[in-house]
Amino acid sequence: MTREKIWDPVVRLFHWTLVGCFAANAFFVDDESDLHLWIGYTIIALLTIRVIWGFVGSRYARFASFPPSASQAMEQATDMMTGRVRPHKGHTPLGALMIYNLIATLGLIGLSGWLMTTDLFWGVEWPEEVHEIAVGWAEFSVLLHIAAVFFESWRTRINLPRAMVTGYKDMPDS
Repeated sequence: MTREKIWDPVVRLFHWTLVGCFAANAFFVDDESDLHLWIGYTIIALLTIRVIWGFVGSRYARFASFPPSASQAMEQATDMMTGRVRPHKGHTPLGALMIYNLIATLGLIGLSGWLMTTDLFWGVEWPEEVHEIAVGWAEFSVLLHIAAVFFESWRTRINLPRAMVTGYKDMPDS
């Protein structure tokens, strides 16, 4: 195994702060409270930082290092079904799709949540419906993400949760 620095401090701090904020708003904070709003604004600020960092950050933080690709995602899914292991230093193709999904979904949650606070949309039902559907999709996506991280950690023998804490991946020698 070769230890490689993959995740920079910005990516790791973003990830774990987002985890905490999302969990707080989804499970612990009253939806009608000011704290719920402020955590939502924090999530939007985090997303903004992450999107900027996706263009100017370190190698594996940049969106260019994990472009969305249906063909590569299918290739990874085929590898998973056939037992072939091809470790990825940065995000896997399926992981990349999940990241884009979560960024878009959390952005939609933030936008619809903010719309509900404006005079123009106060009492209008569709922003709340969009918000609730997007939250449900995000919760499903997060559960799928967690399951996939543990499955891929087992399948590839690379401890992905530890890598997101320490920044280092222990990659198999070629």
